[in-house]
Amino acid sequence: MALSRLLLLCMVASEVWDAETKPIDFVCNRAARRAMNVVAEMQNALKDCNDSMTLSTPVQLPCTELHVASWESKSHQEKRGDIGASLRLLIEGVKVVRALSHAGCGASLLQRLEHNINNYLLILTHLQLSGPVENPVLSCVPGSTQSLNTVLMKYNRLISGKLERFMINLEDRCTPQ
Repeated sequence: MALSRLLLLCMVASEVWDAETKPIDFVCNRAARRAMNVVAEMQNALKDCNDSMTLSTPVQLPCTELHVASWESKSHQEKRGDIGASLRLLIEGVKVVRALSHAGCGASLLQRLEHNINNYLLILTHLQLSGPVENPVLSCVPGSTQSLNTVLMKYNRLISGKLERFMINLEDRCTPQ
């Protein structure tokens, strides 16, 4: 029990942002973006969880499909809304499953996933973007799964696909170091 608490403390501490960090720092630092994407670590940890691969209830999956031409024609506000809607859909599903989960390896991974999604939502929410605020809209009809591995794969595709492309689009706001 003490070891699991220590592991949880280490996971939380590794993801806590410096109080002075701003969302633009995330945009301008590719290494920080790569470090914040902890899906590979969670997938490796999932392999050590014996029966935690199957969730007790289905989780709706984020919209990860990226049609480059239509994506590039969207405003920054629309891109943020699209990604934010997918992250919110996913975090709500993770919260439901986590509430139904018993303590253990799977529950710890779900908690870590929830915190990681929330960190991305906070960054997106606080990005200073010009133009009219768009209502968040999903760009697909979401599917669902009871496989934690599938949830992690789709989440990774969202982070390394749409979110990363959006951050690259915003890099022109960065000042040269």
